[in-house]
Amino acid sequence: MQKLKLSERILPPRRLPPGVERPVSKPRAGIGSGAENRKGWAFTSPVMLVILIFFIAPIILVFYMSVSQWSLLGNNQGVNFPDNYVKLFEDPVLMDSVWFTLKYTVITTLILMPLALGLALLVQESNRWNNVLRTAILLPSALGIASASLLFYALYSPQIGPLTGFLQKIGVLDQNGTILGTPDGALWATVVIVVWRFAGYYMLLTMVGLHSIPGDVYEAARIDGAGRFQQFRSITLPLLRPTLAMTWIMSIAGSLLAFDQFYILTKGGPNNSTLTVVQMIYRYAFETKKDLGLAAALSVVVLIVLVLVSFFQLRLMGVNEDED
Repeated sequence: MQKLKLSERILPPRRLPPGVERPVSKPRAGIGSGAENRKGWAFTSPVMLVILIFFIAPIILVFYMSVSQWSLLGNNQGVNFPDNYVKLFEDPVLMDSVWFTLKYTVITTLILMPLALGLALLVQESNRWNNVLRTAILLPSALGIASASLLFYALYSPQIGPLTGFLQKIGVLDQNGTILGTPDGALWATVVIVVWRFAGYYMLLTMVGLHSIPGDVYEAARIDGAGRFQQFRSITLPLLRPTLAMTWIMSIAGSLLAFDQFYILTKGGPNNSTLTVVQMIYRYAFETKKDLGLAAALSVVVLIVLVLVSFFQLRLMGVNEDED
């Protein structure tokens, strides 16, 4: 029989003399109490102050403005809920901009997300040529969307750009036509900019998700005889689901909030056919209505829609579900 060390022996509790009660130990103070708690507040208070001033306070102000009669060049005339929200749904131009924004969002997301996944799968292996290709794909991401829009505006220009003359020669455009002169042309010209600008960015995010998948899983699948398509369907897509959910949410939110590219390229034309919802917020506040209350009401609606869309996307992708 193996002898136990002194530290491993089970000793009986020590007996106390008669009349002496065993002292009750007090619970130890938590980590976040006393001086440590004050230190924690000292470190987090600057960040909390920034969030309060630049995030929470503006949101509260926007909600208040949305239920008030507040003109751009005047003072607040008091609460008029729900007049601003009723005016929104009575504006036919706004309804047209909503449908256009939804159409633009669907087109860009259905093109951009599969393209980003395909590019990530193409260049995920690290070698010399893939590194060169990654750099080439990522270069447009260094430009801001406004700079990219200005670049393509020059390329689309019939006076200085080469694309209009080329499309006229091959018969895609009429001799007097321009790329941005028709609603469909303006839409697809903007989609080209967005795909060119963001494909590398979403490719990078997707590639990070691909590299986080353990290689042992693929090795086990190959031993079991799974082909590339079976590995992609049964391993890559399920394990890449959180990354895909994040990229889809970012793409849809960015498309719903599109402003710069359309404002630079078309100013909402021709004939208000490329107006987005965010452009309508700008018009309500600074151009046509000069009504900050109406613009704030539309901003609140957009915020609620974005929160709901993101929530249902996460539920649809099953990111928060517990898996065995």
